[in-house]
Amino acid sequence: MKLERHSKIVELIGRYEIETQEELSEYLHREGYNVTQATVSRDIRELKLSKIQTDSGRQKYAVFHPQTAFNDKYIRILQDSFLSMDMAQNILVLKTVSGMAMALAAALDALHFPEVVGCIAGDDTVMCAVRTVDDTIILMDKLKKLLEG
Repeated sequence: MKLERHSKIVELIGRYEIETQEELSEYLHREGYNVTQATVSRDIRELKLSKIQTDSGRQKYAVFHPQTAFNDKYIRILQDSFLSMDMAQNILVLKTVSGMAMALAAALDALHFPEVVGCIAGDDTVMCAVRTVDDTIILMDKLKKLLEG
């Protein structure tokens, strides 16, 4: 149950700008988790969540990823190999430079987008299974922003 709840917390903070423990508790209650403030506080500590500033100037919870240099490397792989993308419902199809699909799929997995369930790669094509059609649109927007630098 705890592992499932932790997974849901990571998913929720990836999807929404959650600023307080109370907001996180509300989202968890909507998802069917009956939690106390003490449980949420302990989960935040165990998951090593930290608060980061959003573009709007507010704070939100985020998973702390100390490997920012690695993230930069993965973003460079995305920028160097990407040719195009198209969606087919909740599947995002990415076209790459020949031979770079595996690297791009690994980079997408390493960047831990909450929308992505998993990726399959060929030589120049990556198919990403995405949770929902709406998440596919959100993911495409995130990728466009990363590509623009």
